Amino acid sequence: MATSTLSVCWSAVPSKSRPYRDMNNLYLQLFLTFCKIGAFTFGGGWAMISIIQREIVEKHKWIPLDQFLDLLAVAQSMPGILAVNISVVVGDRLKGVKGSVCAALGTILPSFLMILAIAIFLTPDTIKNNPIVSRIFKGIRPAVVALIIAPVLTTARAAGINWKTVIIPVAVALFIYSKIPVISNPIIYIVLGAIGGYIYYIRSLMNGNNGIDGQQNGKEASDA
Repeated sequence: MATSTLSVCWSAVPSKSRPYRDMNNLYLQLFLTFCKIGAFTFGGGWAMISIIQREIVEKHKWIPLDQFLDLLAVAQSMPGILAVNISVVVGDRLKGVKGSVCAALGTILPSFLMILAIAIFLTPDTIKNNPIVSRIFKGIRPAVVALIIAPVLTTARAAGINWKTVIIPVAVALFIYSKIPVISNPIIYIVLGAIGGYIYYIRSLMNGNNGIDGQQNGKEASDA
């Protein structure tokens, strides 16, 4: 249900131009691209964003940056794993249901195989007591932090956040981090953000119509 809702939301995003044309072996490209994203990303959804953006927007140019940000907002606010949500919608946009299946399998398969191998060959005691494995995981942690910070900065710049508006995401982050009941619930800020965006959109339409009416009235007055 979540994936179908994502497809409906993504279909509502305007498509300015399609840099991605029907290419040979696009199913294979989708699978391999998201397989690489799933295999070489540690740290969860936000750590994946920089790699997803580089592969989808910059390298393959399947989706423009502004539409990627819209997709990211939809994927973050919907249930499910961020990488899988994005892979399903991108695959559906490019090659329909079959594209969604290829992209989703590419995202899920590497993680599934890694977790299966760890469950078979590595126990929690092995990871904790083996100095080599323990140091490998400790070395990964700083890289995960960098992978999370990089897309935050890129997304903020692309979204037009400046010194005047940066107080909004900072305040929301502090409220969520505070662990205060109700106030720390991220769902509240998703709903408030959606409502605020809708109100801003309506006001922009009204101001635009008022500007057009004013120009028409001024033209009629000058003609008279």
